[in-house]
Amino acid sequence: MKKLIPMSKKIVKKRMANEPGINDGKNEYVLRLYVTGSSQKSAQAVVNINAICKKYLKNRYKLEIIDVYKQPELASSEEITVIPLLIKKFPLPEERMIGDLSDTEEVLKGLCIV
Repeated sequence: MKKLIPMSKKIVKKRMANEPGINDGKNEYVLRLYVTGSSQKSAQAVVNINAICKKYLKNRYKLEIIDVYKQPELASSEEITVIPLLIKKFPLPEERMIGDLSDTEEVLKGLCIV
């Protein structure tokens, strides 16, 4: 089972500065945001992750927004059961964050930026 980080909970695991995947300012982030059509939470998640990426990652990210209604095979291959869901594929370790991504500090922790 893959690790999920609910946005309403604190991230318990503290990462060490030399742990693989920690942001050293050079990594390009590969992110996938799974949404359901134009639902309010999905739309808010898209707005929030775009703002976070533009402010904190500048030109160091690739963001793919996947509508599970249009591409159900991708949701199935990732074993997705909760939407909206953001998956940080790279840098490692992979992280999963659920919700509308409105808690910027928690998203930054999940992305290993802070």
